[in-house]
Amino acid sequence: MEKKNDWRAWLYLAPVLILLSVFTFYPLISTIVIAFTKDYVYLTQSGSGFTLDNFAEIFRSKQIPNGDGTYTTVYSDVVQYAIPNTLIVVFVTVPLSIIISLLIAVALNSIKTLKKIFQTIFFMPYVTNAIAVGMVFAVIFNDNGLWNYIFHTMGTTWIDQGAPASRAMIALCIYSVWHALPYKILIFLSGLQNIDKQYYQAASIDAAGKFKTFMNVTVPLLSPQILYIMITSFIGSFKEYSSVVGLFGRSGTLTGYRNMYTIVYYIYDTISMKQVQYGCAAAVMLFIVVLIFTGIQFAVSNKRVYY
Repeated sequence: MEKKNDWRAWLYLAPVLILLSVFTFYPLISTIVIAFTKDYVYLTQSGSGFTLDNFAEIFRSKQIPNGDGTYTTVYSDVVQYAIPNTLIVVFVTVPLSIIISLLIAVALNSIKTLKKIFQTIFFMPYVTNAIAVGMVFAVIFNDNGLWNYIFHTMGTTWIDQGAPASRAMIALCIYSVWHALPYKILIFLSGLQNIDKQYYQAASIDAAGKFKTFMNVTVPLLSPQILYIMITSFIGSFKEYSSVVGLFGRSGTLTGYRNMYTIVYYIYDTISMKQVQYGCAAAVMLFIVVLIFTGIQFAVSNKRVYY
């Protein structure tokens, strides 16, 4: 009977398998193939064999003579901009967004009146288009925008091409943290509502303070949600692109302003300039890095996560 129904199962799965094959498996395999293809030509989609030069090219530095016998080392855009910017976004915004969203979720969970209204308000940014939100933040961080008005720094540039990289990164991190909060708050709220109240009653009987209860009861019992948020947040931050476009605009990098380059931005930029092999090499490198980070988090979770 089971063998007779096998074809029906495959028939039901066929639409999903076809979509996965066309839009997931084929692009993934094609990207890996192109990354290792020598002299890849975008128009004909052909190459001349296997090579590792595409990976070497995205990390290659150049020695430029200064005219006085000395040389200046010029690093590739990936080394000088994309990797440092991506790592800053990952290791600044992910911990901050997790901590802030957890504290907000705990506060929202303790509210008795108007809880649903506050939950809706905090969740609204998640369903708002990232580019649209980025454009609003671009106005806020304008030299005559709200940010400068609040801190009495009118005329200070934050996101224009003349702005220092440190200022632009501050604006990007603030936007990234703010935009990442709603989904994390929702996940933490669902976890908090599933915690048995007897644990808090036991902590109250033991005269444990709010901070001790939070660290010894709430955080351990939310560890599965924290692990899930950490993994998805790290992956999302490594793929940061839409926030950069929304905040700084697409034209910034194409005119030579690369202070806000991320790895995914570099991938899109090289593909738009028909240097597909370098974009694919960067994509494969990013895939390996994300895979390593995810594996490390799963390994650590074996001792830290309580189910």
